[in-house]
Amino acid sequence: MPLRLATRGSPLALWQARFVAALLAGPTELVVVDTSGDRTQDRPVWEMGGQGVFVKEVQAAVLDGRADAAVHSAKDLPSQTAPGLVIGAVPERADARDVLVGARLDELVPGAPIATGSVRRRAQLAWIRPDLTFTSLRGNIATRLDRVPHGGAIVMAAAALQRLELRPERSEVLEPHVMLPQVGQGAIAVECREDDESVRAQLIAADHASTRACVDAERAFLGRLGGGCDLPVGALAVIDAAGGPAPLHVEALLASLDGRILLRSGADGAVADGPELGAALAADLLAAGGRDLLDDAGTRPA
Repeated sequence: MPLRLATRGSPLALWQARFVAALLAGPTELVVVDTSGDRTQDRPVWEMGGQGVFVKEVQAAVLDGRADAAVHSAKDLPSQTAPGLVIGAVPERADARDVLVGARLDELVPGAPIATGSVRRRAQLAWIRPDLTFTSLRGNIATRLDRVPHGGAIVMAAAALQRLELRPERSEVLEPHVMLPQVGQGAIAVECREDDESVRAQLIAADHASTRACVDAERAFLGRLGGGCDLPVGALAVIDAAGGPAPLHVEALLASLDGRILLRSGADGAVADGPELGAALAADLLAAGGRDLLDDAGTRPA
């Protein structure tokens, strides 16, 4: 029997599912699932419930037996794994950075429009350039590339452009010190049923230990802030190839929706201590003013 992989039907989601399939030893079959996030294009994602809108129906296909595993963009997963599921594999990460498409940041005139549906991207750009104006943007990758506003730009994940072999004529990669990525950005997460030992054993072939360690650290940061956090958040963990006593570095941020307040911190430690580092960074940012931001937004941390 082939291993059935549930996935959304967008070109990027299908690319990711096929990428995972190629890492596995046996035959596979894709189970395409229509999600509420894909069906509703006229509302910002944060208004529809945040990250979970792209994964709930795909997870349901695994839980009710229509599929054996689910392939997601790791950044779409809520901080808490759904009951009955476990992340069985995190393949090697692609480029985690964001890309400004349509113009370079220093080319944008005062008041230039930026189209993005991400509160994280809006807040960080507003922190750097308070003069910019923002409009919402939804749709698949190709649709968004066709909607670059005149005199402005859109913001996209570098990994998405690279995976679909899209090379916009005018673009600028935004380094993490300029724009910190979303938790899990550039990574793929494969979920399966917690009690399905056979599938879990098969998924090991797709797992990349270093990437999983980094994503675990980032998700621990998000989890400590609280599953209902709708404020702009970002985190990126990287492992120094040279090693040393503290090879894992984690950067994290929490901001106000308007970008006027941006809290950021970093920490170094052992790879095995990634979740503790991520959680500690969240505690630091909460103590530095993040708790007030969450209270103002109506979200209290765990």
